[in-house]
Amino acid sequence: MIKVAITDDHPLLLEGLKNILSNQAEIEVVACFRDKESMLHGLSTLDIDIILLDINLAEINTVELIKPLKEKFPLVEIIMLSVHNEYAVINSSLTEGAKGYIQKNASVEEIISGIKQVYKGESYLCSQSKIVLDKKEEIGLKQIPKLTRREKEILVEAATGLTTNQIAEKLFISHHTVESHRKNLIEKFQTSNLSTAIKMAIEYNLIQRN
Repeated sequence: MIKVAITDDHPLLLEGLKNILSNQAEIEVVACFRDKESMLHGLSTLDIDIILLDINLAEINTVELIKPLKEKFPLVEIIMLSVHNEYAVINSSLTEGAKGYIQKNASVEEIISGIKQVYKGESYLCSQSKIVLDKKEEIGLKQIPKLTRREKEILVEAATGLTTNQIAEKLFISHHTVESHRKNLIEKFQTSNLSTAIKMAIEYNLIQRN
């Protein structure tokens, strides 16, 4: 029996997926979680083989959780459930240690196949994501940028419309430091301006829309 847990902060999707998987003879849904804290508690106390992990929980992009989860729970395999089908997101998930990546609009058959394949020790991509990854696009981001705490703070403040001087004053840092971070952010997101970097950071749930 494959022991599966699901983490998603959308109750309807969570319940629907639970009902679908519970009808499979080889799969047992042992728990459903709606946030990071309950998931961490469950992983510490329950016998779980595979966790289906929503890529965007409230206030966090869970790609950032994959590596620490694998370090703390090495026997639990992770399959990402996602609305994103960009190369950078898929590649980042797999690089960080996820064994599977499935679109939320994938067929029931693909979700079940993914669980069984990952349980056997293999990796799995749904058909849509496999097409994207196989293209190996030469342009655009290859992975989701890893941001420092300060870079996230500056993005959040810039997203509200604050100028460099205003951000410096609010965060008690120098104008030069803010400018340096702005430059680094533009480079990390491979854009020509900070506005696009902000848009991408919100899209990837690296910062929250105000």
